Amino acid sequence: MKYFITSMMLLLTGSSISMAIEEPSYKVLKSDGNIEIREYQSYVIAETFISTSVMDEASNAAFKKLFKYISGNNSSKSDIAMTAPVTTTRSEKIEMTAPVSTTRSADGYTVAFTLPMKYSLATSPIPTDTAIHIREVPSHTVAVIRFSGRWTETSMNEHEQELFQWMKSNGHVPIGIPVIARYDPPFMPWFMRRNEIQIEIAR
Repeated sequence: MKYFITSMMLLLTGSSISMAIEEPSYKVLKSDGNIEIREYQSYVIAETFISTSVMDEASNAAFKKLFKYISGNNSSKSDIAMTAPVTTTRSEKIEMTAPVSTTRSADGYTVAFTLPMKYSLATSPIPTDTAIHIREVPSHTVAVIRFSGRWTETSMNEHEQELFQWMKSNGHVPIGIPVIARYDPPFMPWFMRRNEIQIEIAR
């Protein structure tokens, strides 16, 4: 999968790849093999919506916009440290008679960068690109399945269904739509990549 990223490669190879990349803070409430229940603290994201039915296209177009934002295309012209993961969320239509049920639409994908924890909604630099929005994600609890491998929609869908089945078997009620979380640059060997599907659940 071509997940655009010449800029990201330069960013990561220009410094030590072994350097820890900041992630949102969370606490593991339950662990079962490659599945976890996590409680996240609130954090701030920069996100943009790309209207396409192809995840590849959305990832490429969104990453370019978001990378420019953290590289100085913002109100303070400041560089913002790269964090992990980069998240992608499919557009969904909610069934009015069954709020937990969702049907996918072809409207597009929302791709987001998590901002470093030192930023709040009030202190985050304002994007110059009006297609980028800054939003605070409140504290929440998610079910997460972790896996390695290539970034294909088939793989994402298979692990998503596995996570839904696990939640059903363990009595966890989903209240959000699946979020694809990718932690590694594309030059990372596929078998070493950390990928996740995250779904918010009722507390």
